[in-house]
Amino acid sequence: MTSVTMTVNGKQVSADVAPNTLLVQFIRDNLRLTGTHVGCDTSQCGACTVHVDGDSVKSCTMLAVQADGADVTTIEGLAKGGELHPMQAAFREHHGLQCGFCTPGMIMSAVDLVKRNPNPSEETIRTELEGNICRCTGYHNIVKSVKAASENMGG
Repeated sequence: MTSVTMTVNGKQVSADVAPNTLLVQFIRDNLRLTGTHVGCDTSQCGACTVHVDGDSVKSCTMLAVQADGADVTTIEGLAKGGELHPMQAAFREHHGLQCGFCTPGMIMSAVDLVKRNPNPSEETIRTELEGNICRCTGYHNIVKSVKAASENMGG
């Protein structure tokens, strides 16, 4: 077992984990934060996307020990003071979800995209979100949601 300590959604957490524990397993199993989903186990779908030190990461590709000392944000940590993050609000307002399984990872990737590119074009949004798979939609409302959120976030 290896001891890890990290800040998750603003709260410092510590645990003893097996060295091969994936970050997604630590988040879901140890911390019981189930908004981060496991969809493929091969890093193809993006449902497990979180932010590690401010950058989006597929948490199924990272060991928990690699996040030791890091600042991790999950979908549960985006809303502040009962107010949805602008990206969450835009997904709700513009119907950027159907079943909701991909939504947490899609939102986390989109927040990172808008942080790096405050005014993304439709083409850029589609290209940047290629690593996040939605099995329900044609992505039209997802793109519309990201574009609306980028405008609300100052883009």
